[in-house]
Amino acid sequence: MEYSSDNIAAARSMQFAAYISASMATIWIYHYACSFHEEWTFLLRSQWSKVKSLYVITRYLPFIIVTANLYLDFTSNNNPSKCRVLGNMDSGLGVISVICSECFFILRTYALWNKNRILLITILSVFFTFLVVSFIIDFTAAIPAAYVTSTIPGITGCYDSTTSTSFQLFIQFLLLSVFQLGLMILTLIRAIQSWRIDSSHLYAVLIRHNIFYYACGFSFSLVNIFTSLLLQDAYQNLFYEFQVTILAILATHMHLYLWQMNQPTYRSDALVPRHIPISDMSFAHSTV
Repeated sequence: MEYSSDNIAAARSMQFAAYISASMATIWIYHYACSFHEEWTFLLRSQWSKVKSLYVITRYLPFIIVTANLYLDFTSNNNPSKCRVLGNMDSGLGVISVICSECFFILRTYALWNKNRILLITILSVFFTFLVVSFIIDFTAAIPAAYVTSTIPGITGCYDSTTSTSFQLFIQFLLLSVFQLGLMILTLIRAIQSWRIDSSHLYAVLIRHNIFYYACGFSFSLVNIFTSLLLQDAYQNLFYEFQVTILAILATHMHLYLWQMNQPTYRSDALVPRHIPISDMSFAHSTV
C-alpha cells in the first residue's frame, strides 16, 4: 500500500516527537538520580514553607508531564477524544510548571534589587497580564483541538492538527520570551550597578544563575516561536515539553544549590564573607 507524502511526513514528525520525549525522560531521570542524595537531604532537613512547596511542585510536576508524553508518543491510540484529554492535560500542567519555574527567578530578581516592592509589583503585574492574554487567546480560538494518528502501521502517537494551534503557540512563546528578556535585562542592570560594590561569592552565584536561566529560557522560547510558525504536524510543539522540563530542572537545581550554600557545614568565610549574610541577598534564609 502506497502512502502520500503528507502521511509520510506526518509519520516522521511523530517518530521524531517520540525520540524527543524519550530523551527528555532520560534527562529528567538522570538528573534526579544524580541529585537524589542532596534533594532528600533538603526535603528532610529544611522547614516547610511556601518556597519549599513551590520547589516540590516545580520538581515533581515534570514527572507527570514526562509520563503523559511517553504514553501519547509510544502507545497506539485510535481514540481522538482520549488523545485530546491527555494533550490538554499535558499542556495545562506544562503551563503550571513554567509559572512555578518563573516564580523562583521573579523572587530572585526581587532579592537582587534589595526587595524593591515597586519592582516586584511591576513584574507580577506584567507576568499576570501576559498570562491573562495567553489564556484569552486559548479560549477565544473557538476551534477544538483535532488530534490525529498516523495511517501508517507501526507509527504510534497522536498530535494536534488544528491550524490555529501554531498561532496560539507563537503568541504564548513570544510573551514568555519578552518576559524572560525583561528579567534578564533587570539582572544585567543590577549586576552592572553593583559589581564594584558587592563582590561576594553568593552575589556572583545569584547573578550567574539568573542570567543562565533567562538565557536558556529565552533561547528555548525563540526556538519554539520558529517551530510553531515554520513547521507542521508534530514538529510545531516539538520542543515545548522539552523547554518545560529543562526550566524546571534549572530552577530547582539552582534553588537546591543556594540552600546548600546557606548551610553551616557548606559555607565558609572564604565563600561567604561575614559582612554579607545570605539572608540579605536571597529569600532562601527566611523561607526554607
